Amino acid sequence: MSAFFVVASVVLWLMQVTVGAWLYFAFPQIGWKVPAVVLPVLMTLLFRFFMEYTRTHWGAWESWAYYLSYTWAGLVFLAFCICAVCAVLQWILFFFHIQARMWLGPLSLACIATAAVLAIYGGSSVPRVKHISVTVPGAPKMKLALLSDAHLGIGVSLNRFDKAMKRLESEKPDALLVLGDIFEYGPGRASYAERLAQVKTPLGSYGVLGNHEYYVGYENSKQFYKESGITLLENQTVLLPNGVQVAGVKDVRTARVTAQEAAQVIARAEASKPLIYLSHTPLYAEEAAAAGADLMLSGHTHNGQIFPFNYLVRLQFPRVYGLFDVEQMKFYITSGLFYWGIPLRFLAPAEIPIIEVNR
Repeated sequence: MSAFFVVASVVLWLMQVTVGAWLYFAFPQIGWKVPAVVLPVLMTLLFRFFMEYTRTHWGAWESWAYYLSYTWAGLVFLAFCICAVCAVLQWILFFFHIQARMWLGPLSLACIATAAVLAIYGGSSVPRVKHISVTVPGAPKMKLALLSDAHLGIGVSLNRFDKAMKRLESEKPDALLVLGDIFEYGPGRASYAERLAQVKTPLGSYGVLGNHEYYVGYENSKQFYKESGITLLENQTVLLPNGVQVAGVKDVRTARVTAQEAAQVIARAEASKPLIYLSHTPLYAEEAAAAGADLMLSGHTHNGQIFPFNYLVRLQFPRVYGLFDVEQMKFYITSGLFYWGIPLRFLAPAEIPIIEVNR
């Protein structure tokens, strides 16, 4: 994780230098030292310190430090994207001997301000409920609530989580399916587990681990699922009271589950009964469909969380967000309940998916 923080800090510094250089070009009267040198160095050092510090120190002051430093990083990314577009546009106009600095500068600031407001609002609002209708042959009518990528702890308050769970509970789902990356780190671990355990459904709660459960401690994460009343599926299959099977695998990347191993988990289920397949990371969909899964559910991608980052996510995953048809199987990838690290959402809203089966 320390190596990740180093890389993140270097990338943040480079983005800030780019933004500073554009601001100096657009508004030369401000000079270049502060926007392109002083602020990038100072803010990168502060960000680097708070990234490490808030992982082991928790309290009111640390929560503010966490939110402010990570929010700054997210806003820098948005500013970098906007300034880069403006710089490329100005470079193109140079070939036509057009000097657009006088209007591109104010336009870039207006776009940054607008994007910042929308991103902060998107990150702080209660996740929306999204209804997805799917057909699963042989399954009874049922309503499934998905919980994925909450990243609870220092980054998400218990109050915010409680509001989201009340919205989920108001849908009266038949079962809760948990797709991983639920608790990150920070204070109040038991309180989050207690609130999650209060979500009662007729068919129960079932889930799989995400990559972050391994990062923050495998055994602790398993214990959190147990305290939350979630039946953890690790390359296992269970039969629900209504006759539907639910299979779940360990995180395929972090636990190094191969496509063949994932397919074997599905193949061991009863072919005569409908099967729902849970995998935190949205990979091996074709293998799951070929092995007999009727419905696959995944998270992990956050739909990029902050546009246009979703285009970078697409370089890793062929499918990033939404409902897909993979042969005879339906496949839904959720954008997640909250966020990881940066408490912003821009053109990639968080959600509480409600999967309506045969309704």
